[in-house]
Amino acid sequence: MSGNTLTPTSTPIAEAAVTKRDTPLSPSRAARELGFKRGQFELAVRLGHIRTLPDEGGGGRRVARAEIERLRAQEDFPEGLRRRVEAVGTGQATELLGVTRVRFTRLARLGLVVPVDFYVNRYRAVVWLYLADELGEFAAETNNISLLNRPLPETLRDQLDAGLDLRPRNWRGRYLGCLLRQSGDPWEGAAALASLLDPLLVSEIVPDPYERAHLNRYRPRPPAHGAPGSPTAHLTERITMAEDPDEIAWLRADLVRAVSEARDHRPAPRPAPRCTEEEATQDGPPVAERRQEGTAGQPPRGLLGRIFRRGA
Repeated sequence: MSGNTLTPTSTPIAEAAVTKRDTPLSPSRAARELGFKRGQFELAVRLGHIRTLPDEGGGGRRVARAEIERLRAQEDFPEGLRRRVEAVGTGQATELLGVTRVRFTRLARLGLVVPVDFYVNRYRAVVWLYLADELGEFAAETNNISLLNRPLPETLRDQLDAGLDLRPRNWRGRYLGCLLRQSGDPWEGAAALASLLDPLLVSEIVPDPYERAHLNRYRPRPPAHGAPGSPTAHLTERITMAEDPDEIAWLRADLVRAVSEARDHRPAPRPAPRCTEEEATQDGPPVAERRQEGTAGQPPRGLLGRIFRRGA
């Protein structure tokens, strides 16, 4: 036998096991690993309880194996996390607050309690959901006791009589906060703002077609409710889009600022200028650069230019 010391070497099987262990998980796989229903998992992600990372292949968000292990290591897992994402409808909410359905709906329309999610039932009615933890905190606040068991102030009643309903807007604000927390790139943050605005308005705010195309690349997927093109999907789209003038105004201002910051961070990609071999060998600055200086702000020529001029 040789006196040489044998050293362990990695094998293809061992290397494959390490690679698999380091590969981020899809949302459905991560939900199964944590023992959560898909809806519970998505809500936990939206609220920031589960950290995700972008899929390098462009397939949406994924969850690192280390994040799964971090959650499992928590003392109150999984009951604590389930409690923090427990969402209830109006019926259960009234029981938690000890009020009638009419009183609770009024509080929600006034924006005193904020929905965390929604769905469209078979009658095409929007069902708003609220965090049970937040309702408990609302009921425990001494300043809210009069709102629960006494007549509402006249100013609030007047707002309700005028048709005030802040539920969709408050949900959008909460949803946008989730998107901004997840964004790891300035363009991604700008795309989150643009996703709440009508595309025609976005084209006015961001006139450059290449920048709009870059925003669309990072545009978050809208909440999935109903098949594409269905009445349920159209209703969901209406809820997702900003509609109040002042809400649109501040989203517009934020989008202008966000695109400017994203542009400074990294300009949107553009097609490389074309030049002939003769132009490339001429002395002085490349002809392509001189052309670009002389045509700044003009759309590109050729087929690509015609496509973007039609889309602008």
